[in-house]
Amino acid sequence: MDLIKDIDIISPEEAKAQDYKTTPEENTGKTKKLYIESYGCQMNFSDSEIVASIMKENGFDTTADFEKADVIFLNTCSIREKAELTVRKRLSQFQQAKKNKPELTIGVLGCMAERLKENLLSEEKIVDVVVGPDAYRDLPNLVNAAEDGRKGVNTFLSREETYADIAPVRLNSNGVTAFISIMRGCDNMCSFCVVPFTRGRERSRDPHSIVAEAQDLFDKGYREVTLLGQNVDSYKWSPEENNKARLNKKEEEVSQVVNFAHLLEMVAKVSPLLRVRFSTSHPKDITDEVLYTMKKYDNICKYIHLPVQSGNSRVLEMMNRTYDREWYLNRVRAIREILGEECGISSDMIAGFCTETEEEHQDTLTLMDIVKYDFSYMFFYSERPGTLAAKKYEDDIPLEVKKRRLAEIIEKQNQLSFERNKLDLGKEQIILIEGTSKKSKEELKGRNSANKVVIVPAEGLKLGDYVKVKIADCSPATLFGEVLEINPALA
Repeated sequence: MDLIKDIDIISPEEAKAQDYKTTPEENTGKTKKLYIESYGCQMNFSDSEIVASIMKENGFDTTADFEKADVIFLNTCSIREKAELTVRKRLSQFQQAKKNKPELTIGVLGCMAERLKENLLSEEKIVDVVVGPDAYRDLPNLVNAAEDGRKGVNTFLSREETYADIAPVRLNSNGVTAFISIMRGCDNMCSFCVVPFTRGRERSRDPHSIVAEAQDLFDKGYREVTLLGQNVDSYKWSPEENNKARLNKKEEEVSQVVNFAHLLEMVAKVSPLLRVRFSTSHPKDITDEVLYTMKKYDNICKYIHLPVQSGNSRVLEMMNRTYDREWYLNRVRAIREILGEECGISSDMIAGFCTETEEEHQDTLTLMDIVKYDFSYMFFYSERPGTLAAKKYEDDIPLEVKKRRLAEIIEKQNQLSFERNKLDLGKEQIILIEGTSKKSKEELKGRNSANKVVIVPAEGLKLGDYVKVKIADCSPATLFGEVLEINPALA
């Protein structure tokens, strides 16, 4: 796999696994079969679980074989050109299946649906249903319309929808870890990003429904939840208003305001045996209150994904990130001071943004040296139609320069990841077993609090076990542990 074209420095195998996920098999006696492929971010995978739940209530089981499906959905991503090209390739394959099965319904969901609805439905005529992220409740009606020979489209962006009342069907579940969506949309207008145009304004979900979902997952044997949002640190809810923009204007008029630090504490209190993670944080919004809440509860994992995108203040201003280099480094210092050097920090990097000079690229590399990220998701800039950058700036960095700069960022991150992993050697850590090692069935994998993968011998262990380990070896991507104790006292 060519890492220059892809995203994940952890390992090529894990990067490949994140390209898309397909529906697992479910047979509960429903009359029809649904097949879903999910692309892009964790939020998309979480949305697919909501879609599966809605469709299950309307007579659909899921299938892992698209040739057995009555309905095929692709839950799409528009953040990278590569993701859109992959989806289009899959659509052409599904069109071949439709020739053999004319009654098959094909739908595009999510961010591509919002951005390319006219192309997909009217011009190219390659799908039957196009549904945006806020219209999934309408899917059964739109599928019925498609079965009657009518095209179904709903890309309305809501200022209220959070799907708080829908219990997701857990797809591709290991029975140990699960996502909980806590908010939808994004109010940030980063110039390179299409998300505000495809997912709408920020809305925060009722915290009591989030806690109830976390409790239900714990009662069913899950031992880790990840709270999801485009920008979790701007979570803000009141009984009277869930839309952040409106709530900010009338905060003194409402009876209560729950912010992200409050929500973190509420979920942490479900049980000391339930680990809590969250993603993604925005450097302009993460507060010391959140950091002190993380410090207070051992079951809130000490790991923060804090995308920087660039280490240069001028480029950050062009990206409309609303912070500069020094602000970002101040936030990192606060993390280190409050949570310690062991707290894992990861990032997103964009190489070759419009007008970026060699000196400004070097600023990204020097910032990486200062922060010492545990891992990063790294891209070269890909202009996305409809974004502010596409409208205002020329994409003027040659592709070969972008690729070379990205290669330098990847090389730097490999060095830093190895350096950070070596610091764990000889240390005792608690990991949660969540799966089998990709290389051997005789080994299991878990993650420590800092979100690092730890490989241990499988003997005597099962999924969902907490294990005290001693870190004996490491690579740039992985830690290797010796088992000291199974299910030690955590509370």
